[in-house]
Amino acid sequence: MLKVGDKLPEFEGTNQDGETVTSSKLTGKKLVIFFYPQANTPTCTVEACNLSDNYSKLEKAGFQLLGISGDSIKKQKNFHSKFAFPYDLIADENHDIIEKFGVWQEKKTFGKTYMGIVRTTFIFDESRICTRVIEKVTSKTAAEQILEG
Repeated sequence: MLKVGDKLPEFEGTNQDGETVTSSKLTGKKLVIFFYPQANTPTCTVEACNLSDNYSKLEKAGFQLLGISGDSIKKQKNFHSKFAFPYDLIADENHDIIEKFGVWQEKKTFGKTYMGIVRTTFIFDESRICTRVIEKVTSKTAAEQILEG
């Protein structure tokens, strides 16, 4: 998994509108990249809505946001439209970005072991250096976790 002090990996992804988003163009502000397991599921929705509800506070603190999951562009579009998120959601169906950040890991739920996205938030400074990794994301207070650092 990416750790504090690591540089933002180079990546290219497609957002909910089918537009290309590249890491090299995410400049000028601090950057929050949050990885979530699946669009439009209860816990992921709580997290994404908390970030949306607190977007003005995050923006005022100098952050830009980007959400990434392994969902399709269509699923990201539906999720984005349903809740009118003020930030992009990246569809990483091939897990290229997810794997670069090291959040595609073995998980265990109800005794079943499988591979999946570990909910994680990465914070980068203006120089694109990772300053914080939040591994124990609390969905209903995700924005507060970012702002308290």
